[in-house]
Amino acid sequence: MTPISIVGAGLGGLTLARVLHRHGIPVTVYDAEATAGARSQGGQLDLHEHNGQRALEIAGLTGEFRSIIHRGGGAQRVLDRQGRVLAEIPDDGSLTRPEALRGDIRRILLDSLPAGTVRWGRKLVSAMPLGRGRHELTFADGSTATTDVLVGADGTWSRVRPLLSDEKPVYAGMSYLDTYLHDVDVRHPASAEAVGAGAMYALVPGKGFLAHREVGDVIHTYVVLSRPVEWFAGGDVAAEFAGWAPELTALLTDAPEAPVRRSIYQLPDAHRWARVPGVTLLGDAAHVTVPGGEGANTAMLDGAELGLAIAADPGDTEAALATFEEAMFRRSEAEATAARDTVELIFGSGAPDALVKLFAG
Repeated sequence: MTPISIVGAGLGGLTLARVLHRHGIPVTVYDAEATAGARSQGGQLDLHEHNGQRALEIAGLTGEFRSIIHRGGGAQRVLDRQGRVLAEIPDDGSLTRPEALRGDIRRILLDSLPAGTVRWGRKLVSAMPLGRGRHELTFADGSTATTDVLVGADGTWSRVRPLLSDEKPVYAGMSYLDTYLHDVDVRHPASAEAVGAGAMYALVPGKGFLAHREVGDVIHTYVVLSRPVEWFAGGDVAAEFAGWAPELTALLTDAPEAPVRRSIYQLPDAHRWARVPGVTLLGDAAHVTVPGGEGANTAMLDGAELGLAIAADPGDTEAALATFEEAMFRRSEAEATAARDTVELIFGSGAPDALVKLFAG
């Protein structure tokens, strides 16, 4: 019997595991990936003081986080489709929203846990209620586990969510294509100059480039298109940017690897469920929404606050789960509404003028 089981070794699940470990509460994390390094963990994140950084403070990892910050990565600029700078904000060196690689943040969380806490290669197939809040987990490799408390931190297509909710994510009308350029100062100097030291936005209504200069002489770009998901089966993405500056289109066309499409799905802003004994959700499993800059931050705060709630009342986990959920529901609804406003600001009918005005203060 495992007292607490977390499904998903993303940032939210690992933050929860770390906070529980700090309070001496046994926990096991199950993840479908074969190893910690089985796949890329995505690009840079700016962790905000009120959620992501607060979560790491609760986890006792502020020092470790500050050692992985990309200094200078907080600079931002807006370009038009011809590559002209419309607005620019330098990195002021503050720690209000410092940038760090998602993979590095995940690494410091993993390194903070005892060996064996994460069970790799455990893809959840089903979770069966056994009564009195216990659940039996069945994994694709045929193994099983029984747990007193089950936390679904397994993302958009959570296998734990059906225990609590019949809601299924729906396509949000937009997709990102991930691309990378390497050794950019030597091999792609025009694109490197266009992106600058931090983040670059080149947008028109419904499409554009969001690029980050990352550590290691890398530019990571999200090519964004508001199109039906079926369009991408045969649509010509490069043709959508005909006439744009070559230093911008090169972010797509010069990438050595094929772009990876990430279609955006969302749950209702006010996604909630009635209390079900012994199980809860956090992060995208609970409240996936459009990318407004708070997803990872919110997931980490979910994990930290759930860990604190359980630690504050270890003899009554049901009360702890109820307390966590009520606060999480309020916060996630507000964040989902704000995320939609952010996406409309960046990609809506006023792009790029609305973002330029925001930069101007």
